[in-house]
Amino acid sequence: MSHNSPNRWLILFGAVLTNMCVGSSYAWSVFQKPLMAMFHWSTHEVSLAFTIYFAILPLSMIIGGKFQDRHGPRKITLLGGALFSAGVMGAGFTNSLDFLYMTYGVLGGLGQGTIGACTVANTLKFFPDKRGLASGFVVSGLALGALVAAPISSLVIEDYGVLTAFKLLGFVYLVIITICALLMQTAPPDYRPAGWTPATATATVSTRPDKDWRGLLTDPLFYGLWGMFHIAAISGLMVIGHASPIGQEVIRLDVQTAALAVGLLALGNAAGRIFWGWVSDKTGRYNAIVIIFSLIGTLMVAMTFVTQPLPFMAVLAAIGLCYGGVMGIFPSLTADMFGPQNLGMNYGIINTAFGAAAFIGPRLASYFKEVNHGDYTQAFLIAASLSIIGVLLTLFTRYKMSKEAALAEM
Repeated sequence: MSHNSPNRWLILFGAVLTNMCVGSSYAWSVFQKPLMAMFHWSTHEVSLAFTIYFAILPLSMIIGGKFQDRHGPRKITLLGGALFSAGVMGAGFTNSLDFLYMTYGVLGGLGQGTIGACTVANTLKFFPDKRGLASGFVVSGLALGALVAAPISSLVIEDYGVLTAFKLLGFVYLVIITICALLMQTAPPDYRPAGWTPATATATVSTRPDKDWRGLLTDPLFYGLWGMFHIAAISGLMVIGHASPIGQEVIRLDVQTAALAVGLLALGNAAGRIFWGWVSDKTGRYNAIVIIFSLIGTLMVAMTFVTQPLPFMAVLAAIGLCYGGVMGIFPSLTADMFGPQNLGMNYGIINTAFGAAAFIGPRLASYFKEVNHGDYTQAFLIAASLSIIGVLLTLFTRYKMSKEAALAEM
């Protein structure tokens, strides 16, 4: 069935802008030191708000995805925007750690997860012909949000103080997300853009029937996809969580140059989500992921050799490009494998792989740094070895998919 309206590119734009708002949470470090100075809290105490935020994300994505699949994206995005904005604005009234945890940590995490499920799932339903590219654009908003929010937040904090900054920014996010939510429309069933005819099953397009969360969890291919996502995220988060310390302590960069290196990593992350999403539409999701895993393994080995600033920055940006590719491809791969109808909840379940990786990756790097007296080499080599497992798991999953498609045609 072909549909000439609504304007899917306007819906895509609204989804990207909405994700840029919630993606500002990745600039948390800008708020951390001012909070510590104001209330005399420790790094561990303040950073726990950020930990709570991300611990809640997978669960809120599953819940938000379930309601989005039933009630459509507009209402659920409005709800998510209200929760996220209340969390940020509420942090502006902080007078205790518990209050900070409940506002920024709990409400903020619930809001982002709810919004994330809507922006990804609904937008991809409007782009059955360009799932990879659309997925890349939508999730690139999360990475771009931190790039935009960090300098703006710093200026507002400097002029008005950290608590006022929370209140002002939270209000701005509420206005922007509300406007973007009003642009969103529910994708018609079996939406097809004008002039596009679905292809037969290929390396890029699957003809598997839609599955709900029960079908997802009983499908062996789910566990292959979960493992692929988990392995790739471990390597990326290991470097992202320690990029600045590695630059300062291993490469001997000054603070400003280390910050520049982190910025290049973030730019690579944002660009990779769009670039690899486009590549996966052209070459196939599995082919793109095999290339990404191969590059990650090579780059992790390279991290054990680089000692100069420019090569370090180049490798760091390339790692960001690959990590961004993983985050950009997996929503569309989930839609390919299990159908777009229940994508909101299904991708929320797949995203638990990221939550588990967020717990393991940075801690793995910290552990080997401490054991080896500041040397990250062992952590990088483990990440490189995991990438080999990732390649094998991807090839096996692709083989099972191809075999299943061949049997279906008999």
